[in-house]
Amino acid sequence: MSADFSKRLTLVVGLFFSLNLTACATYQNKVQDARQALVRGDYDKAVKDLEPLAQKQDGDQLVYLLDYATALEISGNFKDSNSVFLKADRLSELVDYQSITRQTGSLLLNEEMVQYKGDTFEKIFINAYLAMNYLQLGMLDDALVEARRINEKYLKFRQEEKKFFEMNSFSKYLSAVVWEASRNYDDAYIAYNEAYKIDPTIGPIREDLIRSAKLARRTDTYNSWKKQFPEVKEDPSWYDKSKGELVVIFQQGWGPRKQPSSGSYRLPMLVPVHSATRLARLDIEGQSSYGSKLIYDVENAAIQTLKDDYGILVAKRMAGVAAKAAAADQVRQKNQLLGDLAWIAMNLSDRADLRQWSLLPQSIQMIRVRLAPGKYKFNLEGLDSVGAPTGEKLENQEVEIKAGQKKFVTWRSVK
Repeated sequence: MSADFSKRLTLVVGLFFSLNLTACATYQNKVQDARQALVRGDYDKAVKDLEPLAQKQDGDQLVYLLDYATALEISGNFKDSNSVFLKADRLSELVDYQSITRQTGSLLLNEEMVQYKGDTFEKIFINAYLAMNYLQLGMLDDALVEARRINEKYLKFRQEEKKFFEMNSFSKYLSAVVWEASRNYDDAYIAYNEAYKIDPTIGPIREDLIRSAKLARRTDTYNSWKKQFPEVKEDPSWYDKSKGELVVIFQQGWGPRKQPSSGSYRLPMLVPVHSATRLARLDIEGQSSYGSKLIYDVENAAIQTLKDDYGILVAKRMAGVAAKAAAADQVRQKNQLLGDLAWIAMNLSDRADLRQWSLLPQSIQMIRVRLAPGKYKFNLEGLDSVGAPTGEKLENQEVEIKAGQKKFVTWRSVK
């Protein structure tokens, strides 16, 4: 055996073992400890685990920035969360550039070598999270900037003929609430109407359309909605300028997670994550109790997006298999053993792309209550699917309601 042959054989065998070792270091493995820490309430550990991953400038940076920013938001660090979300937003807007090396590597090895760009509904979610954080901080003008950014992205994605399930109806609905909070009633009506077109099942959307049309002085439109939704009973407090509103944005549970498909280890599948807490109940001292209403089903949007992309994913992995076969055959023409080892190594290194914004909730829900000006004490409690308490609580909170203003509170369940 020649020295040159031995050297090449050693390199191939080394590649074979290194690929098998690194194959275990998938995205899901890297963030699992942080997710478990969040479930335990150990927010500091989760943030600490994700920070170095988010700071590393590589093709995976965007997905880690999204998870890192979300962990900061869950921990209550809204200011730092937005700093990271702003960085993620800029990165997601960069021109997609793929080097020949990364493209070729994704065919010969695995799809995770391609730069992570994020799904359409994820890209719009960035601005929704920015808006939520600003609202929690009482920075309405900054939230309005994000409402405009949401609209810009909608126009862009509509031109690209994205499907409704990709368009993230929550972001559009949230922008409507922001416009309404700033008394831009016509813009609020337009946004509510667009949210309705995307998803007419949004819990309170019928009331929102009637209220916002009247506030925007769209008389004909108001009467049309009243006729279309005769079951909706108008509440005089909707139009009482002496009252304010408490808006609770409830992020429920965990979205589905990617794992290798049972049919092919080269393709991903989304598996729902069990969440004990399914709903939230708001108890205001001296007032009634109020239940949360579904605004956006994140789980369904993620599953539908992956399902719609499946044909493309299958075609790419078939191309990858063909590329591996061609590369191994070239090596075999010079040395059968090296070619066989190369074929084995490349196939064992192939794996499904499991990257995703995995700290998203299962759903977004809201509770909206009109209140007279004053200070109120309130509690939020998590409920299961039959309305029984799950033990998750946000207790002893106080909020000040002012006339004609909205006060926003965000809460995330993690169990």
